Amino acid sequence: MSSYTIFIVEDEPWYGELLCYHLQLNPDYKVKRYETAKECLANIHQKPDLITIDYSLPDMNGDKLFKKIRNINPALPVIMISSQEEITVAVELLKMGVNDYLVKDEATKDLLWNSVLRIRETQSLQQEVEHLKEELGTKFSFQNTIIGQSEQLKRVFKLIEKASQTKINVSITGETGTGKEVVAKAIHYNSDRKKKKFIAVNMAAIPKDLIESELFGHEKGAFTGATTRKIGKFEEATGGTIFLDEIAELELSLQSKILRVLQEREVVRIGSNDVVKLDVRIIVATHKDLAEEVERGNFREDLYFRIMGLPIPLPPLRERGNDTLLLAKHFADLFAKENKLGKIQFTAGAKEKLLQYHFPGNIRELKAVIDLAVVMCEDMEINAADITFTSLKKEEFFTSAQKTLREHTCDIIEHYLAKNDQDVISTAKDLDIGKSTIYKMIQNGELALNGS
Repeated sequence: MSSYTIFIVEDEPWYGELLCYHLQLNPDYKVKRYETAKECLANIHQKPDLITIDYSLPDMNGDKLFKKIRNINPALPVIMISSQEEITVAVELLKMGVNDYLVKDEATKDLLWNSVLRIRETQSLQQEVEHLKEELGTKFSFQNTIIGQSEQLKRVFKLIEKASQTKINVSITGETGTGKEVVAKAIHYNSDRKKKKFIAVNMAAIPKDLIESELFGHEKGAFTGATTRKIGKFEEATGGTIFLDEIAELELSLQSKILRVLQEREVVRIGSNDVVKLDVRIIVATHKDLAEEVERGNFREDLYFRIMGLPIPLPPLRERGNDTLLLAKHFADLFAKENKLGKIQFTAGAKEKLLQYHFPGNIRELKAVIDLAVVMCEDMEINAADITFTSLKKEEFFTSAQKTLREHTCDIIEHYLAKNDQDVISTAKDLDIGKSTIYKMIQNGELALNGS
């Protein structure tokens, strides 16, 4: 068995040493003791497998420390140990998600031993289930996630297969809504990295002043508001795959920092001098032509050649022929299953209408159209009248309802956000407004930035 790291957070030295000694009777356990919540949080980057917490710590109550641990790692098991026997406190902590609650008495060390065994056994079973899922190919087989039989899509399948068999960087291009993240996941979950993390980052959705911290991480106190250490996305993805969506939206200053990370295969958190080595596969995506962006001076040529790797261009839906009908059937069946409806059929008129439409929003738009059609249809049969294409026309902004100028402004911005795949920077350029205006409206709840 591999080593199993346990943190014991206990401010009474003799009692903490008692628990440490008892647990260390198992040679597989690597036990570390801390006397304060602050010490525990400062060392949590060591990634313990389990933590025990004394409820009454000198610098922070156990429930507050538990919440902080959950924010850092929601899956990390926690056992709470307390000298008081109030049942309401125990119940509340268990509701919060504490794995076990033990009262300090003569039997505590034995109860703790048994509790650790149960938690470890549960973790082993969960890992075994995940392993079996991967062995059976249930996560991201091509057939389950990428629907279609067109020649264009068959070429994409061949490229995905080649990408899955090597560690080469991959660049995915295609219009908004063509399924770039789905392809990235198919590569990851069919590669030898499938047991490690797939981390997706939408570069256009992160404000400029936060993106460096998001990607590279920071140390506590590195800047105002940095109250704890943060592990960056690159470091989080090590051993697995990082997917950088809308890579073309990165400003030139950040492009140089990304280039260094890719060249050196290492990262330094903001506020730190320590180098963290990386083993991470890079997959990038964009709806823009990166070669043109290089010519315009918007994208670094050296970074372009570093990330290009194996290019995978995704065809728009309008070029995939009968794949539109296969996808429509798939989305209709999926929606019907989720809503416990019967089998959905399409009339010849409905199929013809779907094939004649150009779908500027591609697969994402098709799914929205089919979901609505299933709701609107009668007798589980979709006909042409049930299919509604809702591409906005200019006059619809002003005639659809009585609205204030601010409400019309929100409608226009939301329309362009959807058109640009929730890309704030592109939307700001299209509308000739400051991106800070859009971010402020999102923060105020006037706009909703949906995931891609």
